[in-house]
Amino acid sequence: MMINIKKSLLVNSSKLMIRNYSTTNITGIHNVEKLVNGYRKYGYLNANVDPLGRMERVKSKYTTIEYYGFNDGHQNETFKDIQKLLKHQKSSNTTLKEISEYLDKVYCGDVSVQFDHIESAEEKEWLFDRFEEIQNQQLTKEERLEIAKNLVKSEVFDHFLQKKFPTFKRYGLEGNESMIVSCNSLFRESVNQGIENVVIGMPHRGRLNLLVQICGYPAKDLFWKIKGNPEFSDDLLAIGDVASHIGVSSDLQYPGGNVHVSLINNPSHLEAADPVAMGKVRAKQFYEGKDALCFMLHGDAAVAGQGVVTETLQLSQLTGFGVGGCVHLIANNQLGFTTIPKNGRSTRYSGDIGKFIGAPILVVNSQNPEMVEKVTRFAVEYRQKFKKDIVIDLVGWRKYGHNEVDEPSFTQPTMYSNIRKRQSIPQQYASQLANEGLFSSEQLQAFTAEEQQKLEQQLSQSLPETFKFSPMDHLEGKWKGIVQSHTIASKQPDTGYNVEELKKISVESTIVPESFQVHNRLLRSFSTARNDKVQKQQQADWATAESMAVGSLMKQGYNVRISGQDVGRGTFSQRHFNLHEQNSDSVYQPLNHMTKDSSHKGGQLEVVNSNLSEFAVLGYEYGYSIESPKTLPIWEAQFGDFVNGAQIIVDNFITSSEVKWLRQTGIVILLPHGYDGAGPEHSSCRLERFLQASDAEGVDVKNLDKIQREHNIYIINPSTPANYFHALRRQMIRNFRKPLVVAGPKVLLRHPNCFSSLQDMAPGTSFQPVLPDPDTMNNASSISHVIFCSGKVFYDLQEERSKLGLVDKYAIVRLEELSPFPYKEIANELKRYSNATKFAWVQEEQQNTGAWTFVEPRFKQAFDKTSQIKYIGRGPLAASATGYSSSHKKEAAQLLKDAFNF
Repeated sequence: MMINIKKSLLVNSSKLMIRNYSTTNITGIHNVEKLVNGYRKYGYLNANVDPLGRMERVKSKYTTIEYYGFNDGHQNETFKDIQKLLKHQKSSNTTLKEISEYLDKVYCGDVSVQFDHIESAEEKEWLFDRFEEIQNQQLTKEERLEIAKNLVKSEVFDHFLQKKFPTFKRYGLEGNESMIVSCNSLFRESVNQGIENVVIGMPHRGRLNLLVQICGYPAKDLFWKIKGNPEFSDDLLAIGDVASHIGVSSDLQYPGGNVHVSLINNPSHLEAADPVAMGKVRAKQFYEGKDALCFMLHGDAAVAGQGVVTETLQLSQLTGFGVGGCVHLIANNQLGFTTIPKNGRSTRYSGDIGKFIGAPILVVNSQNPEMVEKVTRFAVEYRQKFKKDIVIDLVGWRKYGHNEVDEPSFTQPTMYSNIRKRQSIPQQYASQLANEGLFSSEQLQAFTAEEQQKLEQQLSQSLPETFKFSPMDHLEGKWKGIVQSHTIASKQPDTGYNVEELKKISVESTIVPESFQVHNRLLRSFSTARNDKVQKQQQADWATAESMAVGSLMKQGYNVRISGQDVGRGTFSQRHFNLHEQNSDSVYQPLNHMTKDSSHKGGQLEVVNSNLSEFAVLGYEYGYSIESPKTLPIWEAQFGDFVNGAQIIVDNFITSSEVKWLRQTGIVILLPHGYDGAGPEHSSCRLERFLQASDAEGVDVKNLDKIQREHNIYIINPSTPANYFHALRRQMIRNFRKPLVVAGPKVLLRHPNCFSSLQDMAPGTSFQPVLPDPDTMNNASSISHVIFCSGKVFYDLQEERSKLGLVDKYAIVRLEELSPFPYKEIANELKRYSNATKFAWVQEEQQNTGAWTFVEPRFKQAFDKTSQIKYIGRGPLAASATGYSSSHKKEAAQLLKDAFNF
């Protein structure tokens, strides 16, 4: 009997009895439709995606004909116009058996899909339709040969390294060589889709293979590096990094055009490069106005286990962070070091983490490189159409131990017994093509020999007498004109700005359209108060100075991006870069509507309130910052100590990227800091951790003229709006880029004495690393005690000194910049107080935190007068502050008492 689908679909399925199928009842075609949906939803459970056969395959009841009332007697029943359900089924008159076999092939073959968790019906329809379509696609002879050659190149490379450098930890790709096929397919399809830039973030597995065999990194440079030589010439100040962290930028040529590929440097901290790659992509999209694709490669254990993956995925559709979708490729070795999947995740597949953002999940058997090719094209096409993330889980194996030196059978004996019996994927596929007459054994041998010879030639060029460094791109393109700071004299640049223009910026930072209803309290406390202070008193508070710094840089053509939790308003309701209309919730950014400087195009301010993430967001902003030196990138923590959630980004990227990889960043990290009784988690930004990460000179500093001028990071604890203003402008005005950590204030935002004259920001002014005591300038000779301090504690000390009437005895000198340590400026202050005999360092922080452990050896070694400098502050404590307000008050009172009694 034949049933017409078109007519049967018009019947109300709710009136049909699913279990009582009859060949005379049109219920059958509806049950076929349910069978199709069952495969689409549950077919992945029985897919042949594990080449080792270790993964459990489950035949879901929803993919059996019996569940829908059919039995073997119905196998030959024919259904007309089956294409209404399965558009790419070739025959229009199809038996139930043929339908089941087709569904098995599509959904239970070498690739599985999970699309049912996606909310959009339109999106799901496209995914199922297009996925079924690619199953029937036949690759051309040329495409298949390209796959074979890339697989063989991958194998040749790994074997060459194993032979020439047997003890080198190369993290080879053997067992998952199809990753190379996927990468090449993505680059080629990017060209076809009009994508001009691809940014890659990936870990170490297969990285060297991708670097050399696809991305064009010179093999001679790698061999030179493996031999223990530096990757940078002597004129560059850098210590380098291990080979598996190397990055490269290159233009790859394909028949349809070129694509620029940037494989970013990575640390050993798995997945930490994910948000960095994403941030770099957004910056490329912003600066070049062209589409750029973020391509993230992951390990199966890391993608499931590292929290930064979840944080980064959460950014995918957020305003200010989205990049139009990322393609994720998991190089799945079914082993995390020595950890098997059941101990490494709680999900069936490692890529299932993508479900929570509605990303399609595809799992593919790496032994089917043609399917890998098609799935990758599919992923790029999806990304272009829907601008969303998509995940490819490429399941293979790892032929050797984690780093070729380990013995994997210590912990996985049966798994590796299985692996060692297997033919490699490149050889398996080459044999398949040879059997089909597309690639003869002679051609294979010739191609293999040719690739080996190329590597031999490159190896011969890595000898000391023949090696030449390849051109570096670290200060080219957008970075042309930027230098390493050790090549220039160390001095503070003039960062002042025309005072009348600063007044205009102050006014313009508060102007909104007439129809825009600002909150009444803001009109008084923000708009009116700001402009009265600037216009009438010629002074600026902290937030006003910040707006002036940002606005003046914009007028000079620089872009400014600030992100973090609540940065539009500011945690303490001080900033208000974003103003909200009270009747509609619309947002207006006054600084983006300033009149532009006639000599400059004018920059753009991007204010992004981030999600509740530190690790991923700070990594994202670092990635953004390394794309162009023309942007001032700022990340602000809600409270300073929250930065400890991003410590991996701080340690492995921000403080060390230039010395490891020659990648400069001008990122600013704003960390509200200060002891005001807020407890252990809202007091300290952990200054000691940043200072410990600083490479500022700390020993043998007697000769101030020989102190190094190169520093990895600038750390300031400013106490005046003017110094904050200059610090922000200095980030862009200098012709080098360094990270800046600002221990920013909380109480100083509204402190009655914390204002700066506009003349302190005028042309000819600059950042002051040390601020002299304004109250003892005229009686320096009478001073017997000098207090050195940093940050807002100055105002408490100043007030207490005034109460005690000790201004003729005690001077208070502020170290506004802690790193680089201001030796010469301190020396000048010691000369000023030539009669002083007693010196102390006063800080709010606990003795084992704050700046004391950093400044103590420098004071004692650099200056004879301060060799016995005394510490005054809180005692050591496991937490950063007390949680009791009563204890805080007692400690604060004792600190001030001790400060004027030493």
